[in-house]
Amino acid sequence: MAIEEGAVNAIVKIDIGGGNVISATISMAAVKELGLKVGGEAYAVIKATSVMVGIDE
Repeated sequence: MAIEEGAVNAIVKIDIGGGNVISATISMAAVKELGLKVGGEAYAVIKATSVMVGIDE
């Protein structure tokens, strides 16, 4: 896991294997509350009402 800390929010990146990374912007308060640490383990819960699909040209 990687964490890019900002003043209010952080971008958390979770390696889900196969060269794939999921990133999410969460509050710094959430980072502290969850005890997230660089290199630590976490999982992503995904809730979406729509999914965008694209291709490389």
